[in-house]
Amino acid sequence: MKLVFMGTPDFAVPILEALAARHEVLAVYCQPPRPAGRGKKDRPSPVQAQAEALGLPVRHPTSLKGREAQAEFAALGADAAVVAAYGLILPQAVLDAPAKGCLNVHASLLPRWRGAAPIHRAILSGDAETGVCIMQMEAGLDTGPVLLRRATPIGAEETTQDLRDRLAALGAEAIVEALETLDSRTPEPQPEAGVTYAAKIDKAEARVDFTRTAEEVDRQVRGLSPFPGAWIEIAGERIKLLRSRLAEGQGAPGTVLHGFTIACGTGAVEIVEAQRQGKRPMPAGELLRGLTLPPVL
Repeated sequence: MKLVFMGTPDFAVPILEALAARHEVLAVYCQPPRPAGRGKKDRPSPVQAQAEALGLPVRHPTSLKGREAQAEFAALGADAAVVAAYGLILPQAVLDAPAKGCLNVHASLLPRWRGAAPIHRAILSGDAETGVCIMQMEAGLDTGPVLLRRATPIGAEETTQDLRDRLAALGAEAIVEALETLDSRTPEPQPEAGVTYAAKIDKAEARVDFTRTAEEVDRQVRGLSPFPGAWIEIAGERIKLLRSRLAEGQGAPGTVLHGFTIACGTGAVEIVEAQRQGKRPMPAGELLRGLTLPPVL
C-alpha cells in the first residue's frame, strides 16, 4: 500500500520501521525539531531521525489547519495514513484524504484511556492489563471504531518506559496485520461504558508522599519513570526515583527501614533505581554509597 506515516516520539519508531519494510511510505509527518540538551540546539524527533536514516521524505508542519498544508497532504495520493503519537490534531479534510482513511495505533484498550498519556495512566491506576488498538480515526478524541485490539498484562515491576517499549512492538505487529486484512475487517464501535481519559502528566504529580499506601507510591514511581520522574528531596537535593517494588516492613510513613526501603502509610516500598541531580540513573545500592539517607524522608 501507499502510506503516509504520522508520528513523533520513540514509541512510533518501531511502527514506522515495520511499515517501511512492507509498504511504500510516501512521506513521514512529525513534530518539528525542538531545542534539547545543554546547548539547547534543535534536535530532530526520534521519528524524523529514523525516517531520514531510511531515506524517507520528512515533513513537519506546525499545523494542518491551513488549506495549503491540507492540499499538500491530499496530493500525496495515499491509500491510508497511519498515525502513532503524532501530536497534532488532524482536521476532517486530512482524515478524509486517504482512500482508506486514517488509522491510529493507540496504546490502550479503548475506550479506556483515551487521550494524551494512556501508558502512564494505566500504571498509575493499577490496571492489571493494557494493550494496543488499531482505530479508524474520526474527529472526536480517540472515539473511532476499532479494527483490531491486542491485550497484554502489566508486569508488577514494569515502568512506563518498559511498557511503552513493549506496546510499541505490539503496535507494530498489530498495524501490519490490520493493513494486510483491512478490506475484510468490520470496525467495531467503541462501547459507551468504560470511557476514561488519560490526562497529560502534570509535573505537580511527581513529588512522592509516603503517607500514601505502598501500592500507590510504587505505582507513582513506576508510572512516572523515566519522565517526569517521581522525586524526593534530601538535604536540598532532588532525587528521582526510577524503579521500585513492594517490600516487607512497616513503620511511620517516610521512615527508612533499611537500605532504600521506605515505610508508607501502609506497607513499604523498596527503591531499586534512582538518579541524583546531574548524574546518571544508578542502582539504589550504588547511589547509597555516595548519599546518606536521613532516618525519615
